[in-house]
Parts: sequence; C-alpha cells; structure tokens
Amino acid sequence: MDNDLKNDYPGELDEETLLTVSQIFKALGDPTRIRILHLLSEREFSVSEIAESLSLQQSTVSHQLRTLKNLRLVKYRREGTSIYYSHDDEHVMNLLEQTINHAKH
Repeated sequence: MDNDLKNDYPGELDEETLLTVSQIFKALGDPTRIRILHLLSEREFSVSEIAESLSLQQSTVSHQLRTLKNLRLVKYRREGTSIYYSHDDEHVMNLLEQTINHAKH
C-alpha cells in the first residue's frame, strides 16, 4: 500500500466495535424499532403512549424497547408506577433522520 494511503487509513476496527455497529444497524433494520425511535425523537413517551400512538400491542413495544435499551439507543426514567422512554444517542438519531430524509428524496 502506498505510504500516503496508509497514513490516511484510520486503521482496522476492533471486534467489539464491529459487533456493536452491526447490532445497531440490525436494530435500525426493523420497521417497528424505526417507528419507535422516530416517535421518541419528538419527546419521551410511556410504553402505553407508544403503543397507542403506533397502534401496537404493549408487549410488542416492551420487547422492542428492551432491545433498544440493551443497545443504549433508548433510556428510561421512572415516575411513580410509570416508566418513560426517550432516545439515548443523538448520533444514531441523526443517522436515522438523515436516512429518513434520504428515503423521501
């Protein structure tokens, strides 16, 4: 490889980074999770509010939120007996919004 190209190349990604990036893109490949994240870009919502807004079963929403939470794409806060979810990664939300805009282009 040419020395100039070698100096510009950022280097190999480690396995953990590759796995995390792959899991995030896999999560964003699911239409239900996209809908949930897009909704959470507006404000925080409870599980029941998400279910009602998107016409989904609460169990479906809870399952998808668990996946998103495990990837640190959403976070939650408890208020009394209610749990409110919001997005937790501005980078991923920007990527999602850019992708939506690209699809509409």
